[in-house]
Amino acid sequence: MRILTTLLRPDAGTAWVAGFDVVRQPAEVRARIGLAGQTTAIDDELSGRENLEMVGRLYHLPADVVRRRARELLDRFALAGTGERLVSTYSGGMRRRLDLAAGVFASPPVLFLDEPTTGLDPRRRSEMWSLIGELVAEGTTVLLTTQYLEEADRLADHIAVMDHGRIIASGTPRDLKTSVGGEWVDVVVTDPARLDDAARLLGRLTGGEPRTEHTALRVSVPATGRGAATLTAALRALDDERIALDDIALRRAGLDEVFLRLTGELASGTT
Repeated sequence: MRILTTLLRPDAGTAWVAGFDVVRQPAEVRARIGLAGQTTAIDDELSGRENLEMVGRLYHLPADVVRRRARELLDRFALAGTGERLVSTYSGGMRRRLDLAAGVFASPPVLFLDEPTTGLDPRRRSEMWSLIGELVAEGTTVLLTTQYLEEADRLADHIAVMDHGRIIASGTPRDLKTSVGGEWVDVVVTDPARLDDAARLLGRLTGGEPRTEHTALRVSVPATGRGAATLTAALRALDDERIALDDIALRRAGLDEVFLRLTGELASGTT
């Protein structure tokens, strides 16, 4: 992120942003990007409005444009009622929204967001997702880093999975989920003594390798391309063998599972 935003020179390799080389043309890159970092880059001793107007002056925009744009952004990011308050009195969610507003002050075609929802409660996170979605819908290209894979699944058109600093997989969310088995049948048995029986039966039925979670009494088997049919067949076969169930479900692999499988770190207790 620091290299792509020209804050750090690369030791090797090349990178372009918006068609410009980050080493040879840093000024051109900076003129076309916005950045909201993992920690907010706003002044606690200024009001929300003053923070945004300061950003506008740094862009050397005319005073009337700066004032109008600050009002627009305060309203859009639900800060109009608190724009005159010192930022030191803002909640975490308000500070995040103000920082994002500062990042898009000059309507950059490319926006970098470094873990923009870290520390936010579920409601504020959802609000931030909506704001980011609106920016993308308006044509902004967003590069976002996140540790919340649900966030990547919801927001991203293309995902790069990194492990120890290297990209180990990339593609659309659907592509990545399909790479580890698009659909799974999960069953939870009632009797712990029948767990291994259920695993063997489902393995024979699907031809896939069952995954057994002994603590949860759960068996999962892949159902690639024929999920509903596999679910029906599994239920019938388990009933024929008188293996009682507490639950049975068809689910799609999530990005959490994709990451764990790609990095070889399957959840503890799973085989």
